[in-house]
Amino acid sequence: MQASILVMIIFTLPTLVLSSQNFPLSKENCDDSCGDIRIPFPFGTTKECYLAIQFWVTCNRTTTPPKLFWWNTTIPIIDISLEGQITLLQRIAKDCYHLNASSSLSIDTRIELTTSFTVNYTANRFTIVGCDAYALVSGNRLDRTFMTGCTAMCSSRDDLTEGSCAGVGCCQTPIPQNVTTVGIRVNSYSNYTDVSDFNTCGYAFVVKDSAFNFSKDNLTNLLDVTRLPAVIDWAIGNGTCEQAERNADSYACVSANSQCYKPTNGYGYRCRCKDRFEGNPYLPKGCRDINECLNESLHNCNKHALCTNEIGNYTCTCPDNYDGDGMGVDGCREKPPKDTKITFVLIGIASGIICLLLGIILLYLDLKRRSHNKMKQKFFLQNGGNMLREKLAMREASPDMVTIFSSSELQKATNNFHDSMILGRGGFGTVYKGVLADRRTVAIKRSIRVDPTQIEQFINEVVVLSQINHRNVVTLLGCCLETDAPLLVYEFINNGTLSSHLHNEAKARILDWNTRLKIATETAEVLSYLHSSASTPIIHRDVKPDNILLDHTFTAKVSDFGASRLVPVDLAQLSTMVQGTFGYLDPEYMQTNQLTEKSDVYSFGVVLLELVTGRRALSFDRPIEEKSLANYFLYVLKQDLLLEILDENIVGLENMEQISVVSKLAKECLNVRGEDRPSMKEVAMELEGLILGERHSWARINVHDEEEVESLIRIDDGMSHFGNGDMSSNVGYDSISRDHIPLPMNGGR
Repeated sequence: MQASILVMIIFTLPTLVLSSQNFPLSKENCDDSCGDIRIPFPFGTTKECYLAIQFWVTCNRTTTPPKLFWWNTTIPIIDISLEGQITLLQRIAKDCYHLNASSSLSIDTRIELTTSFTVNYTANRFTIVGCDAYALVSGNRLDRTFMTGCTAMCSSRDDLTEGSCAGVGCCQTPIPQNVTTVGIRVNSYSNYTDVSDFNTCGYAFVVKDSAFNFSKDNLTNLLDVTRLPAVIDWAIGNGTCEQAERNADSYACVSANSQCYKPTNGYGYRCRCKDRFEGNPYLPKGCRDINECLNESLHNCNKHALCTNEIGNYTCTCPDNYDGDGMGVDGCREKPPKDTKITFVLIGIASGIICLLLGIILLYLDLKRRSHNKMKQKFFLQNGGNMLREKLAMREASPDMVTIFSSSELQKATNNFHDSMILGRGGFGTVYKGVLADRRTVAIKRSIRVDPTQIEQFINEVVVLSQINHRNVVTLLGCCLETDAPLLVYEFINNGTLSSHLHNEAKARILDWNTRLKIATETAEVLSYLHSSASTPIIHRDVKPDNILLDHTFTAKVSDFGASRLVPVDLAQLSTMVQGTFGYLDPEYMQTNQLTEKSDVYSFGVVLLELVTGRRALSFDRPIEEKSLANYFLYVLKQDLLLEILDENIVGLENMEQISVVSKLAKECLNVRGEDRPSMKEVAMELEGLILGERHSWARINVHDEEEVESLIRIDDGMSHFGNGDMSSNVGYDSISRDHIPLPMNGGR
């Protein structure tokens, strides 16, 4: 039993498993272990993972441990150290003579290394065990041969001493330096024919000194042991550090905090991390800073001091009530107590200063609050707040009555009007998305400053617009007058604008003809309601797809009606400036500067064109004759080429009659003279009739017009070919501006 335990200890002592590290051992995407054995770079198991062929380690995970490929592949490796050592299991040389002398056993052993590897001369011992045994050790060192030996003798088991290896039963001798080859042969002096049971063999081996401790049982139990651990030194190449550093391509010390050094045994050089760094110096960024403050044995800070880690170092800082550099036993010395009276005086002075500063701050904040409240009150009065309150007080209270919001409510709802909450910008202001305290999502429009001369008109309009009750109108929920620019609060429509759907290739496919006709009809009904059914007639003034919102069911919601009335008008510029959006602007308004209900009809006609063509009212990237959709439409209509500009997403035999009627209706809406255009009520009735499958004629389509409609839907060979005509070069405006930009009167036709 004792012998078995000893053999187990012999094998386990040299098995050094690396402790868990916080730095990489191998190259990226390379195995860093074979079973329980760690494989650090420059060693590796594949060509991409080792530095040179001599560091190739074979790993068969079913028959671990690993082995060096270039050497004797039967010798197992049990440890590879970044300090430059490999621990392996080396064979034992034996010379055995049996009791009957009928047979014997003789085994020699040999260690033969290549460049970059040498037998470690400090960690190993050449050892002989036996009672009549001598062994010769020969090999190569420094390109010359060497030879040494040792003899172990004893007469009986009683001669042996546990743990002693001084020649009686056990003999040890050191390994010379720079040895690359070792051959061992063991013999006996006598030719035995009768031996005792304790003296059956002689053994010789190179063994790691710390892994072998002589025992009397070794005379017999080593017979069943085939290998013992030995230490081999390894290095990079066979040149010096100076030679290696000159060749940057092959220089192995690649970590920023590594350094090269000459090993004491063998050829070549090794790399190591600098002081206060740890890791693998053969890998980029392999050497990492050691946090000395985590281990008291690594720093010299006083017990009262604060240890602060730095890259490659640490600092010690004494507390405020201590003096010193914080290093060593006397690094922090407690400060002597100060005069108590002085301390209290200083505390009193400091407290007085703090109280004075606190009072100044509170006074400043109070003055700022009062100034802010005065400013809000000033804006409230300036924007007609009292007038609005009086008008609301005169009306009977109802849930739909306009709400007067405070500026703080809307600032909180919009995250202080953050840019991320902006839904859109226009000539009449900026629209923000907001969430009120009652979790209602709203759209908040920040208008430009109201002209003081138009305050009464503005307030009247807010009251009127808040009373509009139509399912296809974006509801005005309230306003805020405490800011320099009035804030209008509308219900939030979540599906974007009609323009964003028409002019997006993916979204346009969803808008089939029936949906577009429904949107046109609902929009026309709203405008008809505003013109003739509202308590106070309202001209929208800016009808366009950007002001037609869609909910999740694609129901149209008209917004920004009457918005142009909120814009201040300098009377001195009344005759030279126009307001609106080019492409939709009534050409008659360009001459008279007078907006009427028929101005909305013209703008709606352009919207109808966008619905049937999918084109924008103004397209700057098209040829000059196609820039203005209204002019180009009238041209193609005259040339009988309507099908060329229809949106392919709606074209179909079942749709063509309705599309033709809508196109005819759009043409009537685009008449230059307002009196020649139909009213919005007539337009709405015509569109509603199309949806109901009826023809609500308003006495504008005669027999001649019927023929013209038929010509609009003329199909040549199944709509596969259309004629081309010459385009007029004077279609559209030469100089136009985008959304809501005021232009001089002479800027249009």
